[in-house]
Amino acid sequence: MNRPSASRSRSRPSRPHQPRTASFAPSLRRRNTSQSVQGHDYDDPEAASAVQADAAIASEIAEIKRYEDFTTIDWVQDAARESLRRKARRKARLSQPSTYTGRVFLGRGRGKWRRKIAEAYDAGQAWIVVTLVGAAIGLNAAFLNIVTEWLSDIKLGHCTTAFYLNESFCCWGAEGGCVEWKRWSGVWPVNYVLYMLFAALFALTAARLVKSFAPYAAGSGISEMKCIIAGFVMKGFLGATTLFIKSIGLPLAIASGLSVGKEGPSVHYAVCTGNVISRFFDKYRRNAAKTREILSASAAAGVGVAFGSPIGGVLFSLEEMCNHFPLKTMWRSYFCALVATAVLAAMNPFRTGQLVMFQVKYDRSWHFFEIVFYLLIGAFGGLYGAFVIKWNLKMQVFRKKYLSAYPITEAVVLAVVTAVICYPNMFLRIDMTESMEILFQECEGGKGYDRLCDRDQRWHMIASLFLAFTLRTLLVIISFGCKVPAGIFVPSMAIGAAFGRMIGILVEALHESFPTSTFFSACLPDQPCITPGTYAFLGAAAALSGIMHITVSVVVIMFEITGALTYILPTMIVVGVTKAVSERFGHGGIADRMIYLNGYPFLDNKEEHTFGVPVSAVMSSAIACLPANGMSFRQVESIMNENAYQGYPIVEDVSSKILLGYIGRTELRYALDRACKDQSATGSSKVSFHTSSNPAENDKVDLSKFVDPTPLTVHPRLPLETVMELFKKMGPRAILIEYRGRLTGLVTAKDCLKYQFKVEAAGHGGHGAGIGEDDRMEGLYRVISRVAVAVDGVWQKGLGVIGMGRRGGAVRLNSPVVIRTPGQSAEQEAFVIDEHGGEELEDRGRPGSR
Repeated sequence: MNRPSASRSRSRPSRPHQPRTASFAPSLRRRNTSQSVQGHDYDDPEAASAVQADAAIASEIAEIKRYEDFTTIDWVQDAARESLRRKARRKARLSQPSTYTGRVFLGRGRGKWRRKIAEAYDAGQAWIVVTLVGAAIGLNAAFLNIVTEWLSDIKLGHCTTAFYLNESFCCWGAEGGCVEWKRWSGVWPVNYVLYMLFAALFALTAARLVKSFAPYAAGSGISEMKCIIAGFVMKGFLGATTLFIKSIGLPLAIASGLSVGKEGPSVHYAVCTGNVISRFFDKYRRNAAKTREILSASAAAGVGVAFGSPIGGVLFSLEEMCNHFPLKTMWRSYFCALVATAVLAAMNPFRTGQLVMFQVKYDRSWHFFEIVFYLLIGAFGGLYGAFVIKWNLKMQVFRKKYLSAYPITEAVVLAVVTAVICYPNMFLRIDMTESMEILFQECEGGKGYDRLCDRDQRWHMIASLFLAFTLRTLLVIISFGCKVPAGIFVPSMAIGAAFGRMIGILVEALHESFPTSTFFSACLPDQPCITPGTYAFLGAAAALSGIMHITVSVVVIMFEITGALTYILPTMIVVGVTKAVSERFGHGGIADRMIYLNGYPFLDNKEEHTFGVPVSAVMSSAIACLPANGMSFRQVESIMNENAYQGYPIVEDVSSKILLGYIGRTELRYALDRACKDQSATGSSKVSFHTSSNPAENDKVDLSKFVDPTPLTVHPRLPLETVMELFKKMGPRAILIEYRGRLTGLVTAKDCLKYQFKVEAAGHGGHGAGIGEDDRMEGLYRVISRVAVAVDGVWQKGLGVIGMGRRGGAVRLNSPVVIRTPGQSAEQEAFVIDEHGGEELEDRGRPGSR
């Protein structure tokens, strides 16, 4: 059955209702209108001038829309504007060869060459931008590596010959000990106290910088970047201030000893770099959709310099960061990662030729009997990911409810507690990247750390490794999410490396105890058979895959780190088992769960849903429509002031609701302001949103050129799953629902998310379990409050003895009041989506909200 188009004549004859046939299939379409079908008269100067004027208006609107905070971009509209821009440039070149175009004045003699240069520059802007971005990311990564190593070592001692050198550079070339590097004291307790003081100082500085100047610099940022690349606008998250504070705070946070990593934040500062540099180019400053291509390439470069893995970075951007990854974006991501990695290699921050500290080489192969232990490591990775994700999310909810008012205190306390716990353990005391370098190594060639390879210390090392990965897991759960630049990649890899090395040492001991067993028949006599370092390597891959739920990119990253082609198959086996185990406990890694927890409007293309309902069950029926004719300026502004909708359907009249088009809120505001300025329109002036041939309507202010005459429309019976795929793949801001040309409703991505949330909540049997959990959180907070008051009292007494008592009495912690709807659990309280089209997001990042 063919549906009539709403763009046909208004005097539509009535006709009898036709029954649906079995061949009827709900469809979607871009509406055909007479306004969208125009000739291409490239020889008409007036037509070229009109197209250029339309392109200028679209460019101005795009400039305004770029700075709208907490909105979603319309990929369809951005693509249309880019097409209009190209069309205007093409018409200008063909119809006016001696006029201004592309910022170059085309003279009669040299106009041809200038035009070609302008065209080449416009076509090559993307490659210029990715080159600059890649170089900047590589330089920043080298700087951060050097500063992080120095700050991490300064907690333990200093270089007597040059204070600015870390331990590695201070002892460069030294054999049999290093007299140039000195501990702060020869007394162990003094070094212990100084270690804690340095940790507290670094954490205090990082937290203060983040809170005072760039709240968005806290955390990893991967969850928010996924939403931004998908089209969500978060003003300031990728700004220059965030980039600067992230680059300064990240080395301080790592050096403080907190169980956080720098690889996730490396992606954030890389994407910030891409956003800041792209603003200097008109092509990207006024087109949010084009900017997302640069952001995707920047994310790939960030992972490339973090792991020394450019190909792995491209695959990470494809697998984890982007919903839409066309071929040209892949090439630009590859080139950006290549440039960034090349610059980092040229800087050579470690002076070893390695891009990362834990880069190793293996010269021995593996045996098939080891697959049994590889399966065990893979299962550990899946269980680790599920355990950490579950309890870290609970910690995030607890942090938002009770600790959001004390971000600096929380960071300092965590740093001190971590230092107290980690200093006695040889694997927890040092930096996590350095510990992975040690755990990945083979024992041959005089290598080893603190008797790691000594056979008589084997069981002592097993106990130390078990304690290390257990304590580090607990510290990651409570540390990831505090208000300092913090990632979870390297902590997870360090945990996996400790577990894997422990398994490797156990397998090695088992082989030495039963060397003639049939199980070990593949081992050659009197030669090393088991390489514990490879187990640590595989454990790191399993933990990273388990926490992020990524597969292919992990295999490639680990391969590029080691260069061991023979270990690709074991890595694939381990990651495959990890993925299978992880999926048993829920879909999506910790970044996806954080998106869900924070309530960001993000539709994950990796999820598949079967709702079994049409889109009419989700759509909003009570929507504000604008009639094509008859409204005054004052009436239109009144409608806009009454609500915060992001757009308004244009109908023939309110009674018939024959759909004619759609106008965005920004376009409507711009059109009204422009009419008041250029045409001196008043509040009583009539407006028209539809071109009419009636001479009596020529005195109205024509706003039809700001209306989209071809909005994306679907039938009410179209399955909701198909509509969600439209949002994922095409990225419209809204989809209109029409039946036989008449508007029946409107649906947005947030409407789909609300319904998905409702279905998933019902599928888990309600939320009554959240009440008992709230009681446990409240009890935990009371314990923390009592401890804080007791510590503060002891501190005040100590200060009073030396005459430095503080006025105002002891510290007072008040539990904030949380309003929760009946049946809503703690994990779901942050997911709030406004009925009027706006998002309510906690921790906006503004200093005033802190």
